[in-house]
Amino acid sequence: MKISIQGEQGSFHEVAARQYFKDDSIDIVPCSTFDLTLMAVKDNRADFAMMAIENARSGSILSNYTLIRESGMKILGEHNLRIKQNLMALPGQPVEAIREIRSHPIAINQCMTYLNRLRGITLIETEDTAGSARYISENRLKGVAAISSAISAEMYGLEIIAPGIETYKKNYTRFLMIGEEKHASNDGNKTSVSFCTGHKPGSLATVLVRLAEMDVNLSKIQSVPRLNGDWEYMFYADLELNPDHDFELVRDILENYALELEVLGIYAKDDKLYES
Repeated sequence: MKISIQGEQGSFHEVAARQYFKDDSIDIVPCSTFDLTLMAVKDNRADFAMMAIENARSGSILSNYTLIRESGMKILGEHNLRIKQNLMALPGQPVEAIREIRSHPIAINQCMTYLNRLRGITLIETEDTAGSARYISENRLKGVAAISSAISAEMYGLEIIAPGIETYKKNYTRFLMIGEEKHASNDGNKTSVSFCTGHKPGSLATVLVRLAEMDVNLSKIQSVPRLNGDWEYMFYADLELNPDHDFELVRDILENYALELEVLGIYAKDDKLYES
C-alpha cells in the first residue's frame, strides 16, 4: 500500500500515516505540496493520502478543505498526533554551538518560547521539517540545527540536542486520511460537510438551529470566501452523530436550509491522542 504525504520521509505526516496503518505494510510517497499528495492518488501513484487539516496551536489549514472538496475525493478517517518538536544537529554539538536553525514556519512558531531564550541565532524557514534535517545531514553542516520529529533524527543520523521544545505541551495535529470515493463508507459517527447559505440575515443561524434541534454536535465550523465578488462564504463543518441518528434525515434537513451541500466524508471519530 502506498501513502502520499506532504513533506520528506521522517516528517510528522509519515509518523501519522504509519500509526494509522499500523497493521499494514506501507510505502511512503513524499510530495512537495498538499495538492500533489492528492494528485498522486488520482494518478494511481498512491492508494491514499495523509493530510494535516488543523493544529491545536496554529488552527485550521483552510486551503486543504478546499483541495479535498475540489478533488472529488473523500475523507475516510482521521488521526490525532501529539507533535513533539525536537532540536537536532550533527552529533557532538551543544546548543551553544548552534548559530542557525532551520524548519517549517509552523514548527518554528510552535517553539518560539524556547527559541526566544537563545541568543545569536538565525531562524531559516524551509518547506519541511524532515527536509531540514536531511539537508543538514547530507551537507554535513556544523553550527546548524533543525526542528523536526524524533524519527527524522534517527533516519538522517542527527543527534537530538534539545527534546520537546514546543511551547504548548498539548500540541497536536489532526490528520485526515483521503481516498477515492469508491473507498467511502456510510458507517461512522462523524461527518464533514461543506455548504453555502442564502445571502440574507439569519441564514447560517437557521442551519445551526436545525442541527441543534436534532441533537447533532457541531464540533467545528469554518468559513472561507467563495471568491465570486459578492462577499459570500462557504462553510466547512464537522458533525458528530449519535448511534440513533439517521444521517439521511440529517442530510435532508441540511439540504432544505443550506445551499450546495456536499458530504466530504463519513468516518469514525478518533478519540485517541497518539505520541510522535
